[in-house]
Amino acid sequence: MILSVTLSKPAKNIQEMLGKEYEKIKIKIKNSADGFSYFAEMFTKTQVFHKHFTEKELQVFLLENEGKSFKNCIKITETEEITSLANKKGEIRVFTKPIKNKAQADVISSQNTANLKYFASPQRQKKYILEEGKPVPFLVLLGIMTPEGKVISSKYDKFKQINRFLEFINDITPELIKSKKSENDDSRNPVRIVDFGCGKSYLTFAIHYFFTEIKQIPCNIEGLDLKEEVISYCNEIVHKLNLKNIIFRTGNIENYSEEENPDLIITLHACDTATDYALKYAVEKKAKAILSVPCCQHQINQQLDKNKSLLQENVMEPLLKWGIIKERFSALITDALRGEWLEKQGYNVQMLEFIDMEHTPKNLMIRAVKKEGPKARKEEKEAIPEIIKSLGLAPEIFK
Repeated sequence: MILSVTLSKPAKNIQEMLGKEYEKIKIKIKNSADGFSYFAEMFTKTQVFHKHFTEKELQVFLLENEGKSFKNCIKITETEEITSLANKKGEIRVFTKPIKNKAQADVISSQNTANLKYFASPQRQKKYILEEGKPVPFLVLLGIMTPEGKVISSKYDKFKQINRFLEFINDITPELIKSKKSENDDSRNPVRIVDFGCGKSYLTFAIHYFFTEIKQIPCNIEGLDLKEEVISYCNEIVHKLNLKNIIFRTGNIENYSEEENPDLIITLHACDTATDYALKYAVEKKAKAILSVPCCQHQINQQLDKNKSLLQENVMEPLLKWGIIKERFSALITDALRGEWLEKQGYNVQMLEFIDMEHTPKNLMIRAVKKEGPKARKEEKEAIPEIIKSLGLAPEIFK
């Protein structure tokens, strides 16, 4: 049985073969109520796409692509690692070797397909930034880990989500600390982070732990939320864990103002135009990086409703005919325009998938990192995207 597959070294015509410029595909076995399936992460240079396979669908996919659309393929089974390499002539060489984790092989061999769901899948063997088996105080207090460091089964999705988010943080950490060193000495100024709409702050506490305990990087973190009871809850956790340089306040993103400029702005599921206010604040304060997961993009959806007569002859009209499609179309336009606007402000922008679709439909993350040097020149703000004019829109981000 195949446990995982990694496809790399794409063919020159990969886009023609698979529809996108994929650079790598990683596929892992995944537990499900029916037994198991496979989950694929398909990487382009700037994006990650997800796809699910049954066992039969995976076999067909590998038959069509192994050695063809991708020259290199590594398959892991219960007992061996199989590597296939294709040369320029299309000739394929196959190498096999026993897997290193013999104990895991023995366990899997003793299970049949029907019982696979009771075995900790390879997904759980992944080395996370917050390691399973090593107690993390805030995760224990928040009920995600036991005091011994075991992840509670019902909280495993949350555990993976936190680690996935820390991977995004880890990617941009070099940019955050690059300019923090003083010219006169080797000491580093704290990285200043603001989390707008922090909620119960699982991720805020994770960031604090990541910088202070794992990276040993000084940081000051502030969480902001409208709900007083949530802020009281978060500050109580700060007190119980005796954490330093992290504080939570009640407040509105639109009215937030601090003298000291932040290095990183986080905004997760800030509703509708609250995301726009957070992005504008980040740009105004020259934040080095922004991580934003937008939510409830109502504004453009409502504007499209008002512009029905204007849109009847528009080329986009078929996308606006059905309510559910119009809603999704509005959300995509909203976030695409946010990305365009951030690029005009001198940021490198990526649109990424944050978590699996099976957990929540709000899974798009905007990651923006401020350009440095000659490339940092802002584009003309007057250059309004044509789609705004075509659809008669007035998005908050371009006001």
